[in-house]
Order: sequence, then structure tokens, then C-alpha cells
Amino acid sequence: MKIERLPLNALRAFSEAARAGSFKTAAERLSVTPGAVSRQIKQLEERLGVALFERHANGVHVTDAGHLLAEDVDAGLARIANGVQAVHERAHAATTLTLSAPPSFTQFWLLPRLADFEAQESHVEISLDADQDLSDPIWHGDGARLALRYGRGPWPGVHSERLLEDSLFPVCSPALLERSPIDTPVDLLAHPLLEVVWQSRQNVDFPGWRDWFDAAGLPGKTLPIQQRYSLYGLALDQAIAGRGIMLANPAVVADRLASGVLVRPFGDRHVIDSPFTYDLILPATGQAPPAIQRFIDWLLDEAARFQGEID
Repeated sequence: MKIERLPLNALRAFSEAARAGSFKTAAERLSVTPGAVSRQIKQLEERLGVALFERHANGVHVTDAGHLLAEDVDAGLARIANGVQAVHERAHAATTLTLSAPPSFTQFWLLPRLADFEAQESHVEISLDADQDLSDPIWHGDGARLALRYGRGPWPGVHSERLLEDSLFPVCSPALLERSPIDTPVDLLAHPLLEVVWQSRQNVDFPGWRDWFDAAGLPGKTLPIQQRYSLYGLALDQAIAGRGIMLANPAVVADRLASGVLVRPFGDRHVIDSPFTYDLILPATGQAPPAIQRFIDWLLDEAARFQGEID
């Protein structure tokens, strides 16, 4: 018999009835009436030209022909079920994305936004590696290893997508500003200055307070820099605690400014451009797997939205 002519519903009813030895029990398992099971099996017997059950007043019994058919039908239905399960598991198998990114950017910009993507793509398992070192990006199967980098391109041997431009401006706690108002750049000299000291992998120094004061028209001043840090997060904690003023960039402090734990004493004034940018680093060749491409598109959209908000 050709597969397109197989009476699959009748075969399922027969299989359950043969296994249970009862039309009533088979009907309960299939969520149909006993009459429906009886009719389907009767139609199957007429199509095959052989009795599959002996019917008695107190129930039914499977015939020899019925036993032979039941073995083959059960094996066939089990194989179909296994195939359906395998396809389902493959469709819902986790896609693994390993993402290397600078620690402060990961903590203050990426993590607060990542939950939105994970809610949309729950089958994508994202492993975050908070590291400044550039690891080689690769596609692997349905997954990938990618990198976010803060520095000064171009990045050799890879394809990069610009996420965010960068700038720097002073921030401090509202409590510090209340204790001692800051109206002009020279007023900062009366406060402890917190500085992030970091050199990019391209041997380009991170802009600091000296660059900011030069841009503000105060070159050559002795700066009251009390503490230096290699990570934004360390300086940020001190600034929030009111222990000084730091130069910060939008990606790191936007959420803190929005919550009010930090303020910009000069508002939109006295901002210096940074030569650094945030870039997404991708393999130079090959094509992103579908789920990874959706992550890339999501990240670029989030970055564009954020850049539009701060411009």
C-alpha cells in the first residue's frame, strides 16, 4: 500500500486497542469515543480484508493477523515519534555564543540590555568573557565566538562593525556638588580628581584629565589627581560615593546619570572627543548562523538607538 493511502488515524486506533485489549481504554488514551475507535478499526479491517479482533459480549481479543500487524504498526509509529522528537530537539537546541567584551562596558552597558535579547531568543546561550584581550572571532556550527572592543581601529584580520563613538566629560555625585558648587572648569581643581589610566592594544593612551583641562583652556595646571584606576568600574564606585570627580564616557555612566546617582556638573558643556570607539569584531570570512545574525542585528540596533539618544 502506498504511503499516501495509509489510514494513519485508524492505525493509531488499532495500535492502542491492540495494546490495551480494549476499545474503551484505547478511546480514553486517544481522547475519542469508543464508537469512534470501533468504526476506525472496522474500516481498517474492511480495507485489509482480514479480521483484526474477535468481538465477544464481554470484550475483544486480538487475532493472529492482528498481532502481526500490531508489531509492525507499533514499530512504525515509534519510529515516526522518534523522528518528530529529533526534529523538535534540533529546532530547539541551544545556540552557543561566546562574547568577549571590556569589563566596564559589559557591566554597565551590555548586561542591562541583554535581557531583552535573551527574552526574544531563549534558545541562545550567551557566555560573557569580560576581557580586554582580542580573541580571534570564529563561526562554529550554529554558534560563534565574537568580541566587542574598545580602542582605535582598524582591527587587522577581522571584519568590524562600529557600535559607538566616544566622548568624555566630568561626573560626580550630587552630594559632592551640594557641598561645593562647580561652575567653571577651574573649580574642579578644588576637588580630588579620579583618573582611569589605560593603554589600548594599539599603544594609544586613554585620554585623561590633562587632555580635558587643555581643551578647557587651562593648560599647565597642577592637577589634584589622588587616585588612578585601570578599570572604569573602580573609579565609578568612588565617584558615586562622593570621593571625587571622574572623566567618564556615555556608555559607562548613562544609566547612572538617568538614575540620579551621578550628575554632570557642566551639563552638555566641556566635553572632549575620544579617539576610541566601541566595535563589534566578527570573522573576516564566512556567514553568521541565523540566530547569531539576529544577535548581531539586535546589538547594532541597540547601539544605534543609544547613540541617537546621546547625540
